[in-house]
Amino acid sequence: MNALARPLTDIGRATLGAFAGVGYAAMLLLEALYYVFTGWRVGQPVRLAAVARQMREIGADALPIVALLGFTVGLMLGIQFIASLSEFGAQSQVVVAVAKSVTREFGALITAILVAGRSGSALAARIGSMSVSQEVDALAVIGIEPVRYLVAPALVAMLVMLPVLTIFANAVAIFGAALYSAPALNVTPTAYLLQTMSLLSTGDIWQGLSKSVVFALLITLIGVSTGFWSRVVPRVSAARPRGR
Repeated sequence: MNALARPLTDIGRATLGAFAGVGYAAMLLLEALYYVFTGWRVGQPVRLAAVARQMREIGADALPIVALLGFTVGLMLGIQFIASLSEFGAQSQVVVAVAKSVTREFGALITAILVAGRSGSALAARIGSMSVSQEVDALAVIGIEPVRYLVAPALVAMLVMLPVLTIFANAVAIFGAALYSAPALNVTPTAYLLQTMSLLSTGDIWQGLSKSVVFALLITLIGVSTGFWSRVVPRVSAARPRGR
């Protein structure tokens, strides 16, 4: 009976832990939005300097790697679509296929993966180290709300810079595809880019940007909640009996 109950207990514990994590992240989101919009009323404004610093770290510092990855993905999409569509005599559809694939899906996705690995992990490591060393508690003691100081600037910066990086990645990826596909289609890269602009609609751009906003929320909340959640580690370790 115990052998049957143990897996069910583990599943229930994991489910409760998952719901607790989602609830904790939602609480951090609501508290961060509270300080963004009404923090100045309670003497806890979100500093523009902190937001600008986070925007530089999340956005400007990531431009080289985003450009490299976007160019590579665009080049590979051009190679793949030329090879695939030429078998059906549909080379003329390469332009629209690359443009819509990049703007609707790949631009936002590759940018989010890059920012999650670069900035999301940095947020978790920074807040986690501050939590373990009790710096977060020290902020509260001196009258600075940790969520206002650590979460709100990162959330605003991520919501602004991830869509900007997505647009930049879209442009670089389409340019990379143009460099390979234009000679194969017997057109100039300029003509390829002009045709791309004529085929894209506002809905294509907004579809990718809306996904980048969702990714920005997820990356920020997962990073900061993971960092704050680590404050329980030293307390649990300290409570364990010594010598066991």
